[in-house]
Amino acid sequence: MKKAIFPGSFDPITNGHYDIIKRGISLFDEVIVAIGINAEKKYMFSLEDRKRFIEEAFKGEPKVRVITYEGLTIDLCRKEKAEFILRGLRNPADFEFEKAIAHTNRRLSKIETVFLLTASKTSYISSSIVRDVLRNGGDYTVLVPDSVRI
Repeated sequence: MKKAIFPGSFDPITNGHYDIIKRGISLFDEVIVAIGINAEKKYMFSLEDRKRFIEEAFKGEPKVRVITYEGLTIDLCRKEKAEFILRGLRNPADFEFEKAIAHTNRRLSKIETVFLLTASKTSYISSSIVRDVLRNGGDYTVLVPDSVRI
């Protein structure tokens, strides 16, 4: 069974994340969406809300499981017996950042990182942009799955 961990803060999940997960389903037997917990970080949405948004977006999809975790993603991979980390790339800056993490993870473990390019129609979307739109009263609904409603 091929399992992939798709880690992130998902504050909130965006249409870009949704696209990567949907495409990951066709590549892997299971995609575990892993919401990282970082006590140093201030989130707009609670952990429970972020988890619920993702679970509702993939309701009825047995190949997607949503969990929370703390610590290194490679340790989570070992615990879940996942051989792959799934990541989305929006632009060259993402690639450089993600490449360094992938090399580090590969050096510390045998975990492979699989990169998917985001769809052109979602490549401009980030959780930071969604939060900014929300803070300023804009229409965020075109940027996120239907499950993200406040």
